[in-house]
Amino acid sequence: MKSSRSAWLTATAIVGVLSATGALAATGSGAVYDVIIEHGTVFDGTGSPGQSTDIGVIAGRIAALGDLHGVAARQRIDASHLYVAPGFINVHDHSTPEGLPTALNMLTQGETTAILNPDGYGEPDLAKQLTDLAKPGMALNIGAYSGFNAIWEETVGANDVRPTPAQIAAMRGHLEKDLEQGAWGVSAGLDYKPAYYASADEVVSVVSAASKWRTNFPNHDRLRSETGYSSRLGVAETIAIASAAGLSPEITHIKAQGREQGRAAEILDQMHQATANGHFSTGDVYPYTAGMTGLFSFTVPGWAQEGGIDEMLKRFKNPDLRAKIVANAEGALDARFGGPKGVYLPMSRRQLVDVAKAEGVSSGEALLRVMEKGEFVGVFTFGSEDDVRTFLRDPAVSITCDCGADLETRTHPRLYGTYPRILGRYVRDEHVLSWAEAIRKLTGLPASSLGMVDRGFIAPGMAADIAIFDPATVIDHATYENPTALSDGIRFVLVNGTVELSDGKPTGAKAGAVLLRSEHMPTRPMNVAGHGASSLASVPLRSKTGQPAKLSLDIAQTVDGKAVGSVTLTDENNHVLLSARALGPLQLGDRWMSVTGWAASPAGQSFTLIIDRGNPRQPGKGAIVLETGSGERYSGEIAE
Repeated sequence: MKSSRSAWLTATAIVGVLSATGALAATGSGAVYDVIIEHGTVFDGTGSPGQSTDIGVIAGRIAALGDLHGVAARQRIDASHLYVAPGFINVHDHSTPEGLPTALNMLTQGETTAILNPDGYGEPDLAKQLTDLAKPGMALNIGAYSGFNAIWEETVGANDVRPTPAQIAAMRGHLEKDLEQGAWGVSAGLDYKPAYYASADEVVSVVSAASKWRTNFPNHDRLRSETGYSSRLGVAETIAIASAAGLSPEITHIKAQGREQGRAAEILDQMHQATANGHFSTGDVYPYTAGMTGLFSFTVPGWAQEGGIDEMLKRFKNPDLRAKIVANAEGALDARFGGPKGVYLPMSRRQLVDVAKAEGVSSGEALLRVMEKGEFVGVFTFGSEDDVRTFLRDPAVSITCDCGADLETRTHPRLYGTYPRILGRYVRDEHVLSWAEAIRKLTGLPASSLGMVDRGFIAPGMAADIAIFDPATVIDHATYENPTALSDGIRFVLVNGTVELSDGKPTGAKAGAVLLRSEHMPTRPMNVAGHGASSLASVPLRSKTGQPAKLSLDIAQTVDGKAVGSVTLTDENNHVLLSARALGPLQLGDRWMSVTGWAASPAGQSFTLIIDRGNPRQPGKGAIVLETGSGERYSGEIAE
């Protein structure tokens, strides 16, 4: 995805903070807030230092920042000695239908938004998937990717065969349908079968259907035996596919595996070079040196996995094939995971080396025997702490957990400990990151990479997804032996303005919502320096019901990162329908801008405004979309 300076704005992209008039209550003096968070140190998600201020919430949105002492509220949260941040956004989430209604393991980590279908997973009907998940109520917001692996398997099957032109067309159509239904990008896990069988050109031919949506391509890199299981070459393939397809590459749970440990800087250089070449690239990382996946996924050769698990197990019974599979597995274990000592079996709570020793067989043979007895999940040590720290420090790498709301008990500690581990260990104790930068990587950065416009920051008009934690006590306790130990220190979590976690305990409120992406929400870099401006006068818009209106705005981003100015909407008789009192972040991109805010007249409500002159799906047309907290939507066109 190419990125260039906008010809219609005066400066480069920048995310603003707080309001147009400083620390000002955005509603009238007689306002009653649903929630006021007071006395906390607020980190707004931009990477700016924390500031002491109060936050007022109305109707699920942030209405005010400032001194709200004595202002009426239905609920007050005393955040004295606590840090207040935007709710954490997980761009790689494996939440289950059983886990989402309570989401205890994620709320106690501070997560508020989960983006599902990572690694190429997905369902035949994305809209139905999200609707079904939402029916019983959810403690988290959810969105979803369109999953390349799922589309490929549904269309081509589980065998290593070449797709026909008709199948390519069908897969492109499925992807486009998912994007029309609000998918946040197209994910892939090319290291997993059967997507592993797709050539790079075939992947490009399918996912390029998403190019005009200006979205992202998060991929679990494909490591092949022919390349010595090279992480660098896997990353290079992800970047090459995304770039050729016109998408923004995201290196999913970025790592330097096995024999390439210590080469994190080289991998990051590949990502940075892609951005310099006009293909904005990002990564995401979790703070562990081991991951969890199928025992067969990265050890059994691709040819032996054709047709699925049942067919694989049949091949295990063939003595000649078994010998080849064992040899391949041992080679993969050595190259990717430092040998069999790096494999833990969470279901039976054993080390693979202990199984091999007890049965008097090689590590590869032990691996097959474990699977033949019905155990298919392993924890694999892949990397080094030094590499994890290098990836964590990179400005373009978000923090994620490769986890999700789940009731599983024999699992990986990342499901219960990732974000408190970041905050407690890597920020407070080891100073790998500052508080402000770690919070940016958990909030504003992933929001921008996804294309979100109204989450990821604490500012007027933004959704009131908020995490409040104790910087002195926040820490993880989950281990590989005891992976479900709850973390400490996350005190309160608000989802859409409703308290889902109160003093560390879930409330059962189920305030989560389904979040959908529109064509006017591009993946984009997040910048925190510079300034910009935009001005329009009396641009005609129409509401959903066809009522005419006119929009005028005059907004500037100051050098200290605050948006100032005015946004006004009037009807055909010049009666004011909306007038901004406080502005949120002015987010600027390639011929694109968005701003949130709080309107003081005729009644207090939030709004989100997008001005999009760079939409490839509507060449030659500029679009304006204004949505209010009351559910009204105005739209119109402006000349290029």
